[in-house]
Amino acid sequence: MEVTLEGVSKIPSPPEPLSAPVFDSHCHLDIMVGNRQASSGDPVAQAAQAASASVRSILDDSRAVGVTRLVTIGYDLPSSRWNAEAAAEHEGIYAGVAIHPNEAHAATPETLAEIEALAGRDEVRAVGETGLDYYRDWATKDDQHASFRAHIEIAKRTGKALVIHDRDAHDDVLKVLAAEGAPPVVVFHSFSGDPEMAKKCAEAGYFMSFSGPVTYKNASYLREAAQVAPMELMLVETDAPYLPPVPYRGKPNAPYLIPLTLRCLAEVKGVHPDELCEAISVNGVTVFGEW
Repeated sequence: MEVTLEGVSKIPSPPEPLSAPVFDSHCHLDIMVGNRQASSGDPVAQAAQAASASVRSILDDSRAVGVTRLVTIGYDLPSSRWNAEAAAEHEGIYAGVAIHPNEAHAATPETLAEIEALAGRDEVRAVGETGLDYYRDWATKDDQHASFRAHIEIAKRTGKALVIHDRDAHDDVLKVLAAEGAPPVVVFHSFSGDPEMAKKCAEAGYFMSFSGPVTYKNASYLREAAQVAPMELMLVETDAPYLPPVPYRGKPNAPYLIPLTLRCLAEVKGVHPDELCEAISVNGVTVFGEW
């Protein structure tokens, strides 16, 4: 069924605040504030932009529920530039810079050189999102693999975390990491694997960042994967304005909805939300450095 803008235009209400601080490891502030216009076929992002949010208001709304810091992620050169500047201008924000696998055809040597220059900035703490996406055919597999390998090398040279987009490509992502030699810190953004994939990531020391779909009724495999994932390798994210948690599927996502996903994960792990918040906050320093 086609989703219309009218059907998603209502902005979700804030959840009950967390009693311990945590952070959003992956969002797209540039899309949320309308710097990057959503296409006509992207109603959720359109609705998020219709809310006329600012970076400051997004931060304020997040902090009101205990989400104290954000990592805003690039997916092409313009968004990477914008996110780096936003992180430089606002306390409590870090950035990631990269060419998304769906845009891998644009990963020219010149573009990658600028991505590496951006990755060298202090407020940029990640190279990503990069990786492989076999769900869409917007870029060839050859282009995706070449871009992914180049980003792995950039992460190594700059000493920044590698943030991976992995969609329907688990085996090949792991193979490329093994063949190239993974950088010290690897994060699987919006982890989408099953328990076996979670075990493989845990054995390799890769971080797994869980997002809204872990709350979906039809995603029991994600909750099973979260059970397997060691807390010392877990993060939580929104991927805002996408992938909102239950009960807001189809609505615009935002960092202030992290508590819904966090509480689901805490229930799955059998721990108090405060304990999981503390573990994720410690992991955040390991991945992104001191705030």
